[in-house]
Amino acid sequence: MPVRSILAVLLLPLSAAAAGATEYELLMFEQAGCIYCARWNEEVAPEYPLTAEGRLAPLRRIDLRAPLPEGLRIEAAPIFTPTFVVVADGVESGRLEGYPGEDFFWPMLGAMLRQAGAVLAD
Repeated sequence: MPVRSILAVLLLPLSAAAAGATEYELLMFEQAGCIYCARWNEEVAPEYPLTAEGRLAPLRRIDLRAPLPEGLRIEAAPIFTPTFVVVADGVESGRLEGYPGEDFFWPMLGAMLRQAGAVLAD
């Protein structure tokens, strides 16, 4: 393979980011003693980074009482835990308050990501 082709392949991810590709993230607001957070951690957390959703929108855990990290804009401070917020380029685009179980979580997350403009790879 010519050097030029190798460089093009290596630089492809950088050019996508430079071209303005949207960056998604899933924020999980949680607090100590939250039984639904513990349930999510047991049922979903281990597989989350292995899924298309997890690769597209990496998880960032935030303590409910902590200040919002710099660079994030959300509609309102969460009240319930867990609260899941999908952000696109640091701006809230969808929210799920509570955790009603794994069977409900995945379709809701997929819908929030699609609403944010994400294309999920199967």
